[in-house]
Amino acid sequence: MYLKKSELQIQLGKLFKPMLVEMSSRGPDSAGVAIYRNQVKAEQTKFSLAHIDPGFSWKKLGTDLAASLQCDVSIKVIGTHCILVTDTQEDLVVNWLNEIKIEQYASSNKNISSKIRIVGSGQSIEIFKETGSPEKVYEQFNLSQSSGTHMIGHTRMATESAVTTAGSHPFATGADLCLVHNGSLSNHNIIRRNLEREGIRFQTENDTEVAGAYLTWKLRSGSTLRQALEDGIRELDGFYTFCIGTKDGFAVVRDPIACKHAVLAETDKWVAMATEFRAIANLPGAENAEIWEPEPSTIYIWGEE
Repeated sequence: MYLKKSELQIQLGKLFKPMLVEMSSRGPDSAGVAIYRNQVKAEQTKFSLAHIDPGFSWKKLGTDLAASLQCDVSIKVIGTHCILVTDTQEDLVVNWLNEIKIEQYASSNKNISSKIRIVGSGQSIEIFKETGSPEKVYEQFNLSQSSGTHMIGHTRMATESAVTTAGSHPFATGADLCLVHNGSLSNHNIIRRNLEREGIRFQTENDTEVAGAYLTWKLRSGSTLRQALEDGIRELDGFYTFCIGTKDGFAVVRDPIACKHAVLAETDKWVAMATEFRAIANLPGAENAEIWEPEPSTIYIWGEE
C-alpha cells in the first residue's frame, strides 16, 4: 500500500493490517512486512537484523560494534528483530556481523549456532517477518501503530523451500529494495550462480531472493527500476506476480502469461495491490476506487520518477 496523501501516514499500520490478515487463508505459514519510514541521514545506514534467540543481547552488540568500528550506533529492539542505525560503511558492518562470535550475545547454548540475519538495509526500509499467522506476526512487532509512506506485505504458503523465518517474504538484497512474489521461477538456480559470480550474497535457497538479487544487480549496474523490470521480463522464466518496494514507492509486474492473481486499486489518497480484491475492499474509499487487473508483461510504478 502506497499513500499519496501525507496526512494518512500516521494510519499506515492500522490501514494495512486488514489487508494482510485477509490473506491468511492464502498464506498461513509465515508473514512479513517492509515499512518505509523514519529516513536516516545521508551518511547513515539503517539495518533490519534478526536472530532466533528472544533474549539476544542487541544492546551489547551495538556497543561492541561502535567500539570496534569507531562509529555511532543506535539500537531499537522490536521482538526478535533489531533496527540498527550507524554512520559507518555498510560493507564494514556486514563483515563485522559475519565475523563475530554469537555465543557472547546469545542467552542460551542452543542459539549460538544461529547467525544474525541481515533482513534489510537502506535509509528508510524496515523489515519484520516471522513464521506463524499474519495476525500473530503483526501483533508481535506492534505493526498496527506504525506510521510511514508505504508498506509491502506478504503471507506465505511454502512450495519451493522450508517454512522458516529466513524463507519468509519480503526479501531485500539492496538498499531500500524489497520484493514479494506469488509464483515460482524455473531458472532461479542459473540466475543465482550468475549473480554469485557478480558478488551477490544469498542467505536462502528461495527463488524469490534470486528475483530480488537480480533487480539489485541491475540497479547497481546503472539501470532504472523500469529498465531492470523490463530486462527481468525477458530473463526471469516462470509464473509470477512481483510487488517491489523502493525508497520512494513501489512497482508491480506480472509475467507474460499472467496466470497468478493480482488486482490494483487507486484513489486520490492511496494505491493498493493484492492477490485478491477482498484484501482491499475495507480500505477507506475502496468503493469509489479505480480497480483493474494488471496486464501481462506490463510495468506499473508509483512514486518513482
